[in-house]
Amino acid sequence: MKDRVESSRHTFHHLPNPNLHQQDHHHHHHHSSDPAGHHHHVPKHIADEMKPEPPPPKLVRMYSAASAQPVDFALKETSPFLGGGRVVGGRVIHADKTASTYDLVERMHFLYVRVVKAGELPSVDVTGGIDPFVEVKVGNYKGITKHFEKKQNPEWNQVFAFSRDRMQASILEVVIKDKSMVKDETVGIVRFDINEVPLRVPPDSPLAPQWYRLEDKKGDKVKGELMLAVWIGTQADEAFSDAWHSDAATPVDSSPATFAVLRSKVYHSPRLWYVRVNIVEAQDLVPTEKNRFPDVYVKAQIGHQVLKTKPCQARTLNAIWNEDLLFVAAEPFEDHLVLSVEDRVAPGKDEIIGRVIIPLNSVDKRADDRIIHSRWFNLEKPVAVDVDQLKKEKFSSRIHLRVCLDGGYHVLDESTHYSSDLRPTAKQLWRPPIGVLELGILNAVGLHPMKTRDGRGTSDTYCVAKYGHKWVRTRTLVDNLSPKYNEQYTWEVFDPATVLTVGVFDNSQLGEKGSNGNKDLKIGKVRIRISTLEAGRVYTHSYPLLVLHPTGVKKMGELHLAIRFTCISFVNMLYQYSRPLLPKMHYVRPFSVMQLDMLRHQAVNIVAARLGRAEPPLRKEVIEYMSDVDSHLWSMRKSKANFFRLMTVFSGLFAIGKWFGDICMWKNPITTVLVHVLFLMLACLPELILPTVFLYMFLIGVWNFRYRPRYPPHMNTKVSQAEAVHPDELDEEFDTFPTSKSPELVRMRYDRLRSVAGRIQTVIGDIATQGERFQALLSWRDPRATAIFITFCLIAAIVLFVTPFQVIAALAGFYAMRHPRFRYRLPAVPINFFRRLPARTDSML
Repeated sequence: MKDRVESSRHTFHHLPNPNLHQQDHHHHHHHSSDPAGHHHHVPKHIADEMKPEPPPPKLVRMYSAASAQPVDFALKETSPFLGGGRVVGGRVIHADKTASTYDLVERMHFLYVRVVKAGELPSVDVTGGIDPFVEVKVGNYKGITKHFEKKQNPEWNQVFAFSRDRMQASILEVVIKDKSMVKDETVGIVRFDINEVPLRVPPDSPLAPQWYRLEDKKGDKVKGELMLAVWIGTQADEAFSDAWHSDAATPVDSSPATFAVLRSKVYHSPRLWYVRVNIVEAQDLVPTEKNRFPDVYVKAQIGHQVLKTKPCQARTLNAIWNEDLLFVAAEPFEDHLVLSVEDRVAPGKDEIIGRVIIPLNSVDKRADDRIIHSRWFNLEKPVAVDVDQLKKEKFSSRIHLRVCLDGGYHVLDESTHYSSDLRPTAKQLWRPPIGVLELGILNAVGLHPMKTRDGRGTSDTYCVAKYGHKWVRTRTLVDNLSPKYNEQYTWEVFDPATVLTVGVFDNSQLGEKGSNGNKDLKIGKVRIRISTLEAGRVYTHSYPLLVLHPTGVKKMGELHLAIRFTCISFVNMLYQYSRPLLPKMHYVRPFSVMQLDMLRHQAVNIVAARLGRAEPPLRKEVIEYMSDVDSHLWSMRKSKANFFRLMTVFSGLFAIGKWFGDICMWKNPITTVLVHVLFLMLACLPELILPTVFLYMFLIGVWNFRYRPRYPPHMNTKVSQAEAVHPDELDEEFDTFPTSKSPELVRMRYDRLRSVAGRIQTVIGDIATQGERFQALLSWRDPRATAIFITFCLIAAIVLFVTPFQVIAALAGFYAMRHPRFRYRLPAVPINFFRRLPARTDSML
């Protein structure tokens, strides 16, 4: 088999592969963070909870030797101390009974200060007014509220959070100041001893704010009072997400606008609908020129999406198209469907004959494949015409069409391999959840500097996680190459064959920006398929952040995650394996590959536009990277990777063929005689063939249980062919599309080649996926699916053992040739089960 693969490798890989590792000289920078033990002024009730350093991470044994990759790129299992206790081997040891729901992250303590309002402030200005703002200071850290002009009773209601790890003072000062052009003047101070601040742990009620009298710098009482609430809490506190954070504070700019782009946030992508417009015909068209029949087509537009029908050479003033046009629209519907009938008067010159505007709110919604009744709409002239001329022409053109909002589909907003939600849009078709997914984003280590500040390399990083309709974003930790996020999020799971994606980004919205605004830079991402997780197990791993650059694959750091999938209904989850992967409408009224590509592209644009309007915005480059929008583009590297995946899948068949060839050549006479005896037995007793095969598969599955993978799959540089890729191929992969490196003729041919080759690459990948799913039947990659299959094998072996072979053969033949009346349009249960099995697409970089 190895010879076959090697010969194939030489025929496919026609270019030499130079060693790219020498270019990766950034790889071994070490970045240290301040040890926690250096902070002397820590309240006693917090210091008691400080725990020793966790043991060093251990490398996870790879399941397949063929996919082994450099140790630096491998997954590492960790045993961190989380809120619920120490995690060892997927189980929480010494669980803390008082732990809150935030038990998948290391508990961090914050000093929270809620500045509510001030009262009876003195007049400071010459004009007799005051422009108050509040400065909250702990040691070197200070947070500033917005300021009001000429207001003696201002209300701020802002929360400030100071991280325990960075607190180097025992005194908290809350200072009211008067905004001035020259120098801000102190109005009054409220001081707190941090050791006396109470600890608050949810579900305790929030601390009630109190009035405090202002003092001057000497400690004497002055006019005015300030309403505050001060407490020490964890990231489980309700105030956490809206608070200003000291570990996210930036020395560059402390304005409210900057504070907004640093906050953590939960986003919900809008519900997307397919808009299906079936344009049937138009009647009584009035052409602009009287001496010719119109050459007409219909242009349909929703927002930025524009589609056209084919031109219709009308021999009368009526035209028939009967074409389906498909769009994507998001709730709430902001755009109208605009249909215009246009006449091609000359090449490059079109004139509008009539137009109709249909609000999407008035369009019928459907969740199944029921027939939508067609309607006639009157066309209107787009420009004002003379009233007498209008009467004379009796302008009454009409257009006949069907339009509906299809909610029975799963609207693909990402590559189908990494889909995180397989439910239809229409809520009436939703089923109850089968489980809960919890993600703890712990910390990142060894991040590469993404920018220069004050003459040194640094990064301002945040994480984004996406699953289903819910996107989450952690707070941005400024100027930190080993950031500790320790934020936990929860999702409902409706289908195990879905993927959670976590990405790390560098925030480029701080400080000076270019004229177009800077794009947030991608540091890397992690994908985890839910079906590969055992229920109830806590997975704590360090994931290498691997990114492909024009100079080769780079490790940008490591991300530590804690993941737990909890099953709500085991029976429902097992039943889910028998259901169709996608909603019914995908099979009853399927789309073409071209339509799916176009619709997916439009869906990503719509989601990016909506989430880009949130505060803080989730930028378009983030959504495109998380949604794998470029996954369909051609690259030599991906084609080779898919080819070698295919070779690995068929390696077993090649090995059997080589073995059988050796048997035929009598290389080992004893083995050959034994095979002859076995073949004679099976020929004489054909009813033993199938039970033997199923029993053999059952035994292999049970045997493989010992070697089942104990970690989620991760990006693999060897499987992705990213380790030793030729620089010229990387140059092609990172080339713009269309290419910018050739004259016009070559550019056209080159782009056409890439487009065709991209389809071939996808087909090869799909074939490989089917083979890998066969392997996944017995590999315990999806523990529930393998358990179902080997149980079926055992039952099938017993049934086939007691049933005469002739009866089985007859039943199988009659079933295969059954009448169409007994066939269903939806896929059969074995096909649904098979399509849910995981493949190595999750390991593709």
